[in-house]
Amino acid sequence: MNSLRNKVQLIGNLGNAPEIVNMESGKKLAKFSIATNEKYRNSKGEVIKETQWHHIVAWGKIAEIIEKYLNKGSEVAVEGKLSSRSYEDKDGVKRYVTEINCVELLMLGK
Repeated sequence: MNSLRNKVQLIGNLGNAPEIVNMESGKKLAKFSIATNEKYRNSKGEVIKETQWHHIVAWGKIAEIIEKYLNKGSEVAVEGKLSSRSYEDKDGVKRYVTEINCVELLMLGK
């Protein structure tokens, strides 16, 4: 049951090509965003399509697979955990980010 405390599963499409970072340690880091879509009917019966964007980070072997096979528009299933952090941007403003640390990736579609 402990594995369910912080678990996220999403299916979506990449908004852009993944950003690959080669770390000094030799490890790779992949950063990308995926869009998930939800459709529902409002009180007037109109179909509403809502898109949510999710920031994903992946390390090591998963990052290598992402670099080799994924492009803008690729459909993927991602499993991971939510992680929040803050940083200071170049103007000294404190920014907050919530990301999904990918631990499993499944390539869908073509």
